[in-house]
Formats: sequence, structure tokens, C-alpha cells
Amino acid sequence: MNSFRKKYIGDRAFYKSVLIMVIPMILQSFVTNLVSMVDNIMVGQIGTEQMSSVSIVNQFVFVFNITVFGAVAGPGIFGAQFFGKGDHRGQKYTFRFRLIAVTAIIALGMAVFYFFDDTLISLFLSKDDDPAKIADTLRYGKEYMFIILFGLFPFGIGQAYASVIRECGETTIPMIASFSAVGVNFLLDYGLIFGKLGMPEMGVSGAAVATVVSKFIEAAVMIVWAHTHTEKNKYIVGLYRQLYIPGDLTRNMIFKGIPLLFNEFLWAAGMSAIAQCYSVRGLDVVAARNISATMTNLFSAIYIQLGACIGIIVGAKLGADKLKDARETDNKLLFFSVAATVAAAAAAIPFAAFFPKIYNTESAVRSLAAYMIIIQALAMPLCAYTNACYFTLRSGGKTAITFLFDFGYTFFVMFPLAFVLAYFTKMDIRLLFAVVTFSEIIKVIIGYFMVKSDVWINNIVSPDTEQHSTETV
Repeated sequence: MNSFRKKYIGDRAFYKSVLIMVIPMILQSFVTNLVSMVDNIMVGQIGTEQMSSVSIVNQFVFVFNITVFGAVAGPGIFGAQFFGKGDHRGQKYTFRFRLIAVTAIIALGMAVFYFFDDTLISLFLSKDDDPAKIADTLRYGKEYMFIILFGLFPFGIGQAYASVIRECGETTIPMIASFSAVGVNFLLDYGLIFGKLGMPEMGVSGAAVATVVSKFIEAAVMIVWAHTHTEKNKYIVGLYRQLYIPGDLTRNMIFKGIPLLFNEFLWAAGMSAIAQCYSVRGLDVVAARNISATMTNLFSAIYIQLGACIGIIVGAKLGADKLKDARETDNKLLFFSVAATVAAAAAAIPFAAFFPKIYNTESAVRSLAAYMIIIQALAMPLCAYTNACYFTLRSGGKTAITFLFDFGYTFFVMFPLAFVLAYFTKMDIRLLFAVVTFSEIIKVIIGYFMVKSDVWINNIVSPDTEQHSTETV
């Protein structure tokens, strides 16, 4: 018992330092998801078709968002270790790389959303549904997608700034930025969806406008803070004076970053493909998944942000060449992430009884949504562990391994399972959803052995790889 406690349980100072970092991150994510939930409920009051159309478009927004996270993740590994080393110039180079990468992804994302809106939305429309419902869902979806594409730019640039701010241990500013944005988003949603507060009644289009405005506000808060607090953000000085990045570092970031970029994109695409498999069973399933995901996303914020915290804390220790300390810290953070998520899952389950009743939709949709909330809550601890394993492997720059761990599992296990069960069997959607969701157990086993191998314990910014240039900090 004492050996277990020593290995997996930290002291009061340990948890204090972790909570100081992670609580603002969790609060930011929680409030953002809370407002998204309120938005979702508001749209759900208009009708099932409107709610389904927004849900479908948000599947593709989700893929874009995750791809942006992937674009900043690779340079972020180097940035976190440069920060641990005290190398502000190295951080600047990684930040420039992030800005260039997300700009390219933004341009590509806007082009895809604009030219392929009809094709993308139609992927989630089952031919077995009522033709009138299909036509309405497609029309509302195209309206929403056209407006939402203007929010891709502030989101992408904002995430580049948020990633570098967080890797310095400053998690409060992104939280404040998010709080500012969600407050405006809530008011605009209420006004523009229903025509309140002297605003025009725009329905689904109003929800999109509110989201776009909130993204600009969130990005603006972080950008202004970063450039007006140069004493805390030394990497920001001379950031745009030139676009120079040392060749060796660029190659290293590409080498480490490309697997993460493709992993995030393909993982998100895989999750959307799984959602498309569920949609074969009809628009009621699309609506039910939307309701359940809205609720479970609130509680998932805990393990998602604890995973990100692992990447920052362990990455900084690796960069400071504290390899043994990094291993011991990771053990404690892995255990803490799962334990906290067990508590979150227990808190989420009671919401299944009444949350779906808030929506203006059919009783069958509400019943299915309640079931999905329970299944997703029960699987949360499994997801918490695999998420923590993912960030552990990533902190040491083992991006090729994380690519196989994350993308490989999704495309070679989870998606084929969902595809076969959805298209080639008549399995009830409830059992199908449970089987696919709990296949996460396979990933837990793989993650355990990967982390235990210690293959991820690496300092990738050691003195012999330090970059030199004549540029001043």
C-alpha cells in the first residue's frame, strides 16, 4: 500500500501546483461547453431539423478544430521544452511555425466549407428519412456552414496564441478570453435566434453569427494580452519582424509535427466517420447523439484538460533534463486524471434522467439520448486513461507512436467495428453504440504498455540540438 501511495499519490504541494494550472483550463473548457449546451438547447427549441443541421455541420467544424490543435501540437512539444529550458528565442521560432501552419489550414478549411457544403452535409442524411425533413436539414445546414466558415480564422490564430501562452504555465488568460467570448455568445444567441433584445430573428443563422463574433473576441483578448505583457512573454518581442526559423529546428518540428497533424486530422475524421455510421439509422439518432454529446462534453472537459496539463508539466521537466522526476510526475498525473474522471462520470449519470427532456423533440429521441449519456459516462474513465497516455507519449516527442496509438486505433478498430455493425447488421442502435464506445478498452491496454516502456522519456531540446542565429530576442 505504501509503495502504491508513493508511486501514484502526490503530496499537498504537488496537487496544489497541478490544480493552479489545470483549474483555469477546466473552467475555460467547462464554461465554453456550458454555453455551447445553452446554444444547443436554444436551437433545439426551434425544431429537430434545425438541431440536426447544426449538429452535422459541427462534425466538420470539429474536424477543423482538431486539425488546428494538431498543427500547434508538434511545435508545442518543442515550445514546452524550450520554456522548461528558459530558451525564449526557441519559443519564438516554434510560435512562428505555429502561425504559418494554422494560416495554411484556415485557408484550406474555408475553401472546403465553401465549395463542398452540400456534399459534406448530405453524408449524414439517410435516404430512409422523410424527404421533407432531409430537405429542411440540408437547407439549414448550408445556411449555418456558410456563416460559420468566417469563424475559422479567429479560432485558428487564437489557438496558436493560446498554445504558447499555456505552455508558459499561464492558463488564466485563455480562461478570461473564453469567458469574455462565451458571455457575448450567449447574449447574441438569445437575441439572434429568437429575435430578442432588439435583434432580428435569424434562427440557425443567428446561432452561427453569435459563434463567429465570439471567436473574434476570444482571439482578440489573448493577442492583445500577449503583445502588451512582453515582460512575461519574451518570445513575443520581434515575433513579426521577420519570419526566420532555423532550418534544423524547422525540419525537426516538421518531422515531429507532421505525425501529430495527420493524427489529429485523421482521428477527428475517423470520429466523424463513426458518427456518420450511426446516422445510417436515421435523423433521430443524429439528434440523440447531439443531445448526449452536449451533456457529456461538459464533464469530459476534466480529463481532456488534465491530459493537456500532463503534456505541459511533463514536457517542461523533460526539457529541463529532469527525466526521473518526469516519470514520477507522470505516474501521479495519470492516476489523478482517472480518479477525477470517475467522480465526473458519477456526477454526469443522473443528468440522463432529465436533461433530454429540455429539448423540443420526439420522445424516442429523448429516450435514446438518455441512454447514450449513461453509456458515455461509464466509458469516461477509459477515455481519461487513454487521453493521459496520449499526452504522456507526446510530451517526449514520440509523435510517430502517438500517431499509431490514436489514429491507428480509431481507423483500424473503432471505425471498422462501427461500419460493419451499422451497414451489415440489423443490430439495435443502443447495443451498437455501447459496443463501439466500450471498444476503448483495447486502447487502454495498448496505452498501458506503451507508457510503461518509458520510450517517451526524451529531452528533444538538449544543448547539442540548440539552434543558433544572429536574431535578437
